[in-house]
Formats: sequence, C-alpha cells, structure tokens
Amino acid sequence: MDYNCFVPHKYFTTIIILALFCTGCGIQVNENGAATPTLLIITSTLPPTLTPPPSETPLPPPPTPTTAPVEGIASTQINVRAEPSTVSNVLGIIPANTKIQIIGKDPGENWWQILYPEGTQERGWVTAQYVRTAGTPEVPTIGGDGTDPKDGNIAIIQQQLNVRSGPGADFNSLGTLNPQDVVNLTGKDANGAWLQIDFASGPDGKGWVSAAFVKAQGVENLPIITESGLVVGTGTPTTIPLPPIPTLIPAPMDNDSAQSPAINITLSATGSQSFQYSSDVSSPDGDSMDWVQFTPFSKKVRLSLSCGGNNSVAVEIRESGEVMQNWGSLQCSESAVLSTVPGTTYMIGVESLSSGSLIYTRFTLIVVSIP
Repeated sequence: MDYNCFVPHKYFTTIIILALFCTGCGIQVNENGAATPTLLIITSTLPPTLTPPPSETPLPPPPTPTTAPVEGIASTQINVRAEPSTVSNVLGIIPANTKIQIIGKDPGENWWQILYPEGTQERGWVTAQYVRTAGTPEVPTIGGDGTDPKDGNIAIIQQQLNVRSGPGADFNSLGTLNPQDVVNLTGKDANGAWLQIDFASGPDGKGWVSAAFVKAQGVENLPIITESGLVVGTGTPTTIPLPPIPTLIPAPMDNDSAQSPAINITLSATGSQSFQYSSDVSSPDGDSMDWVQFTPFSKKVRLSLSCGGNNSVAVEIRESGEVMQNWGSLQCSESAVLSTVPGTTYMIGVESLSSGSLIYTRFTLIVVSIP
C-alpha cells in the first residue's frame, strides 16, 4: 500500500467539496513556484423576461343613440326630395293629411328630413312650412357644423338666383335656386365673390352662385378653383369685394290657376287652424299670379302678407268662386281680418303688378283662424 496517497475517510468528503468549488478557479504558479489563486468572478444570471399576457380585445364603442322620430302631418300634398332643395330630385309625393316621421332638419330649419321607405335611402326631405307638428321637433341638424350649423360646407340661398356654369354673371345659366334651398359648397373663385356648389345639372355636377345671395360661413377654408376647374390654394382675399347688383329673373311657372290652385287647405277646430304659403310672382314675364284655396271652420280669419323684392302685388279674394267686392285690399307687410262662412271655400290670388320693366316679388301668406 502506498501510504503517500492514502486519504483518511473522514477528510474525503471535505476534499470533494473543495474540488467542486474550485472547478471555476484557476491556479497560477508564480515565478517562485508558489500557487496563486485566481479571483473568482460570479456573474449573476438575470431572471428570464416575463412576456406580458395578451391584453383583452377592447370592446367596440356603444352605438350612438338615435333620436326618436317626431310625428308630423302634411297639411297639403307635398313633394319628397332627395336633398333639402327645390331643384333636388323628387322621390315621391305625400298626400294631404298623411302622417310622417321627422328625423332631422336642415341648418336653416326650413326643411324636415323624414323616414320615407319608398326612397332609395329610405329617407327624404320635405318643406317644413307644409308640415304640422305639436311643437318644435327636437331633431338633429343634418349638414353644417355641430356648434354652428351654418358653418362648414353648407350654404342657404337667400333669394331666387341663377346657377352659372362659371364664376361670373356672363356665364351661361344652368338653372335657378329658390330661397331657403340648401346647397353644398365645394369651392370659391380667387376673390370669394362666387362660390362653387354641387349642382346635378351642371358640368361635372357643379355650378356657381354669387356669394352675395347666400348665407354661409367658413368660406375662407374652401379651395380656390379656377374657371378651368384647377385647384390653386385656399388663400383668403385681402379685400372684401362689393356685392354684385342682383339680376332679376322671372318667377318660374308653377301652372296653378283659380280652377287648379297651388294648395287646398281645410281648416278645423281639431286639426290645422292655420297655414302658411310662400311663393313668388313676376311681371310682365314669368308666373304673374298664384292661387291658394282654403275652407274655414270659424267665422273670421286673419290674413297676413309679407313680401320681398319689389313688393308690388295685388290680392284678390273670392268666395265660392265670386269676387268679394266689398272686401278691402291687402298690401305687403299688412294684416287684416276677413269675415268668413264656415264650410265655404275661399280663394286668394296674389298677382304681380306690371309696370313695363320686370317686377319680381317673393311673398308669404299666412291664414289664421279666429275662434
């Protein structure tokens, strides 16, 4: 037995532990032959990066609540149009005394948007003046800006005017717009005196109107468009152009007469007790006279007439087809009380008075029952 290699059993375990500990140690021998231990550097191992659990898919926002439709009743036969404008396509006709469901209004509150299943979009527009409601319908404004409905790309026509093929009065007329029509603005000329609008009858579906006869805001943000249709910027003019002199045009023919009035209203104590009718007349050219028929339930009614333009009209009243010779005249901006026989038909004719040159008058007639 080699006693130099003998290791007592009690020291064997200690030697094994030291050997394992020094596995990461290096032993260096110096020049004198003495062993020098190498510094043990222990590098900590970082814990593995935790992958966050996938986040839950966010729920879609709740649908925007819709306003409940408001019921109204057509006081006369009215057209349903695709847009709030008298030049828009007619989707159909609603008979008098038909219930309708109002879901919106135009920025000027002159048109109601209604549910109309017969239309392509299942909705349409009717003039508000021919719809009776229990109160003012609380419905959202369609078009314009939310804080200011007359801001943005919507304009409201203030008087009858021509739509031109270009930005100027010397361009061809594409058609006419009437007061309270709503148009979409798409551009302006370099000085902001003319505005480009959507107009189905125009080249590329566009037309031009004078800025002096529309109510609109935010025009400075519209693109500047040249006569050739090129967009050249949005710069705001440094000077405000003078409004052009309005060009009178004849009132369009509506083909009504004493035998076929424009509207026929029956007033009643439980239904409509008043109505309002707006139109225009002109002479010597254009539609010179408009006729309205109504049947009262009371012994008196109040007539009121307001006018715009030349204010040169005459009013004729007929009872059962006969002219009422003893009834006085009604002038613009006046009102008068008319004695009536319940259940009897009455005709009101508003005629433009000719003076040689073109005379144009926009009028509104209001009839109110007096119990």
